[in-house]
Amino acid sequence: MLDAKITPFIKPLLKPLITTLDAKGISPNQVTVAGFVLGILAVPFIILNWWGMALSCIILNRVFDGIDGELARYQQSSSSAGGFLDICLDFLFYGSIPLAFGIADPINWGIPAMVLLATFIGTGSSFLAFAIAAEKFHIDRPQFANKSFYYMQGLTEGTETIAVFLAFCIWPEHFAALAYIFAAACAVTVVTRIAGGFSTLNKVEVTQNQCSTIDKG
Repeated sequence: MLDAKITPFIKPLLKPLITTLDAKGISPNQVTVAGFVLGILAVPFIILNWWGMALSCIILNRVFDGIDGELARYQQSSSSAGGFLDICLDFLFYGSIPLAFGIADPINWGIPAMVLLATFIGTGSSFLAFAIAAEKFHIDRPQFANKSFYYMQGLTEGTETIAVFLAFCIWPEHFAALAYIFAAACAVTVVTRIAGGFSTLNKVEVTQNQCSTIDKG
């Protein structure tokens, strides 16, 4: 929900770092992989209850995630392969954080972690399924024109997810409550995406079929 509003403010802040990385010959894919590695390091820190270290890893992962796309556009090297790598590693990172909490305290945090992971599967699958169809029908994406995949907006997007992850590390004693609340928000996203996506694609297909009938006539 907040991604489209926050992105324009973040881009100018990254420009000095982008030019420095470009001068050093760093590629966007290298930044993507490095960011993923930093993010995954949060897992053992969460299991060990080293909350400050986990928090730092999550923040660094998001910084690197913002850099790779901007660097690709700056170098004019944006590619479907790079976008594919980025989205795959993002989803693996997103899933790893609830998993780490479930491992850290399976008695108190295991069930809320599983519930949150289940809703993550719903948001991710509805997002990717619509993206495939959106590319097929060339549906415009004005809010995220520079993304490699069609980003269907929802109540819970990247910004909200990271805010909750940070809250997990700042107030770990409230993980269960926060996980259930965010899982409910994710469920709303799943329902609205499925309903909105089905309606949009149905209208596109009906329009195309009508146009095809007219052309044949």
